[in-house]
Amino acid sequence: MLLAEVIYEHSLHLPEQAAREALNYIEFLEDRHGIVRSADAGAEDTERFLAAVAGGLSDDFPDDITDEDLGTDVSRQYLD
Repeated sequence: MLLAEVIYEHSLHLPEQAAREALNYIEFLEDRHGIVRSADAGAEDTERFLAAVAGGLSDDFPDDITDEDLGTDVSRQYLD
C-alpha cells in the first residue's frame, strides 16, 4: 500500500475537525515544498488542450459565416 493510501485510511477514522486540521497541514506542506496540486494542474492541462486545438478546423471550413447564416430559435410549441 502506498503511503498516501495509508494516510487516507487513517484520515477516515478522524473526527471532522481533526481531518480538516490534517488537510490544512498537508496543504501547508505542499506550499512549503512548491508542489502544485492537481486542481491547479488541471488549469494548465486546459490551456495545453486549447493551444493544441486552436486553429484545428480544416482548411475547407468557411471563415465568412455571418448571423444571416445562422438559424432562428423557435419555441418548442411551434415544433409539435
